[in-house]
Amino acid sequence: MRRLISSGSPFEAAGGYSRAVADGEWIFVAGTTGFDYAAMTIAEDPAEQARQALRNIAAALAQAGATLADVVRARYYVPDPADWPHIMPVLGEAFATIRPAATALICGLVDPRMKIEIEVTARRASATA
Repeated sequence: MRRLISSGSPFEAAGGYSRAVADGEWIFVAGTTGFDYAAMTIAEDPAEQARQALRNIAAALAQAGATLADVVRARYYVPDPADWPHIMPVLGEAFATIRPAATALICGLVDPRMKIEIEVTARRASATA
């Protein structure tokens, strides 16, 4: 059964996408940035943006009945390689014991305030053997 999950971000409605899609045991979370969607603000600090992006992802996963511990794949998009040393410890804290397959890319993002975008795929723990 396919279920669409929204964070309430105006970006989702404007761009015609869901924050996440739960399809059976799988949850696909769209690229998620460090915007605080309740206040529609974004921190200047790349580490804080990574923390907020992870909070946004955790909230989407919770709506699908999962947690960060269920993440099996992560992709990190970073526009400025100089920010990576500030971001990596935050990711290490979040995923140290989970250790999903991960890829980091240096690339442009749609808003120059964004220092990181994170995309994850998760599989509900109840679905694993």
